Amino acid sequence: MMPAVRLFDLSARPRLRAVAPPLAGARSGGRRRGSAIGLLGGSFNPPHEGHRHISIEALRLLGLDAVWWLVSPQNPLKPRAGMAPLAERLHRAEAVAAHPRIRVTDIEQRLRTVYTVDTVSRLTSSFEGRFVWLIGADNLLQMARWRRWRDLVSLTPIAVFDRSPYSHAAVASRVATALRGSRLPERRADRLIEMAPPVWTYIHLRPHPASSTALREKTDGPDGSAGAHAANMQPETAPYPPIR
Repeated sequence: MMPAVRLFDLSARPRLRAVAPPLAGARSGGRRRGSAIGLLGGSFNPPHEGHRHISIEALRLLGLDAVWWLVSPQNPLKPRAGMAPLAERLHRAEAVAAHPRIRVTDIEQRLRTVYTVDTVSRLTSSFEGRFVWLIGADNLLQMARWRRWRDLVSLTPIAVFDRSPYSHAAVASRVATALRGSRLPERRADRLIEMAPPVWTYIHLRPHPASSTALREKTDGPDGSAGAHAANMQPETAPYPPIR
């Protein structure tokens, strides 16, 4: 039997300020209020070290207090066939995250939201704190397909992480073009969380070989389970970028 997964408890709302201690040198003045939380959403099918690295770099570069992994019950842009069960993906994500400032959550299931804009709307209206949405360059490229994307960018700042070979196409995409005047220089990324949306920044990182697709192609994982589950997992194009 799969061990119980430690999930985010929505009843903990009054304790949100204590979700993680502030980073050394973090500013307490200006427009920053409550905890600064990065939101990393996706199927996590399966989760991998690339997800973890993006989260740790977001904590460092954006001055965040925590990153929440929003493990989606079902991405509306992906077919249901082959998607590993939510409980399994949550369990694996917990094992991969292994960091006191990274919280694996089933918030979308608890809120019964399907689309990113609805999830972010509920979070920003229900919790004390500031949020920033974390995505890869490939997701910026396809964001024009997202439900009410214009409403989404008005709800939260967005940090886009570079991912080859999507870089040039992403910054020339429909959404990036529409938000050209709202782009924050990368050197000021640590101010992103303090700024009112719409605002976004593009961040470059070193490359990392990990991807969900590569993991599913392995015949055996460290615990012998990766190969056993590979046939049951939905291929995905690693929506969150590897380390650059």
